Amino acid sequence: MTSLSLSNIKKNFGKVEVIRGVDLSVDDGEFVVFVGPSGCGKSTLLRMISGLEDISSGVLRIGGRTVNETPPARRGVAMVFQSYALYPHLNVRDNMGFGLKVRKVPTEERARRINDAARTLKLEPLLDRYPRELSGGQRQRVAIGRAIVGDPEVFLFDEPLSNLDAELRVHMRSELASLHKRLGSTMIYVTHDQIEAMTLADKIVVLRDGLVEQVGTPRDLYERPGNLFVAQFIGSPKMNILPFGSVAKALPGSPGRASHVGMRPEDLTLTDPGSGLVSGRVLLSEYTGASSLLHVELPGGEVFLVAYDGPSIEPDTLLGLTIAPDRLHFFDSDGRRTQ
Repeated sequence: MTSLSLSNIKKNFGKVEVIRGVDLSVDDGEFVVFVGPSGCGKSTLLRMISGLEDISSGVLRIGGRTVNETPPARRGVAMVFQSYALYPHLNVRDNMGFGLKVRKVPTEERARRINDAARTLKLEPLLDRYPRELSGGQRQRVAIGRAIVGDPEVFLFDEPLSNLDAELRVHMRSELASLHKRLGSTMIYVTHDQIEAMTLADKIVVLRDGLVEQVGTPRDLYERPGNLFVAQFIGSPKMNILPFGSVAKALPGSPGRASHVGMRPEDLTLTDPGSGLVSGRVLLSEYTGASSLLHVELPGGEVFLVAYDGPSIEPDTLLGLTIAPDRLHFFDSDGRRTQ
């Protein structure tokens, strides 16, 4: 197992700075997920760790070694890409062992590593099949197996599940979590899917415009988002935000310098119109099976999302919304959390 550290890492493409000074520590054996909107720099940052992109400035250490100028093959990392990149003319066994063969690893050692990885990934019955004979999930497991046989110090995953259908993504998430538990290896995983981030990560790194917005456990980020961006990015459906002035009179105590107040949809409860923190009119009710998601238009035109598990509510129904004071989130005029 190996730790990583990034100190003021920057990346320029010409005059454009896409990574603007990232500081981050990854502990031995951690599963860390980079998440953020498209264009935030998460894949670029992963490629810099792997050595596939040069570092413009800053220091990258892997296992205590400075590796800024170290070639990818000597960094002790293995990368699993979004595309499986399997050789169609090679069977599973030869696809998994191709890198070892290139590095002239002895035949017996190569066979041992392939068999060990196949056992870990439940690929033993598939070793003689060709990629065309495999499902999407099986192909992705082969790509992961190819990384495992190299015995890397760090695994890097660049949106490895995005080509899979919804059901298979859920299955492969559990497979990856189990793999991490079995191997105990340091893993860094890039995704735009916050559900993947929340379910897989020991630690989440939220990125925006080449900067780290917040680092923490999934629970930390969900329950105490550090700013408005994280508050609305983490959580599905996203947090409702209102100007503090529109609800100040209804709030107990004083939240200091608050400019905005946030409320999670599942923390809101229904009450009579005019008797809650805010009131509004139901625009739409989306039935999801276990519950419904109400879209409620407030007098100011804002639309609140409310997770609701009671009887059906018709559009145009007037209702009030209330929330326990300790479930409120307050942010200042710069969007930073105040308490």
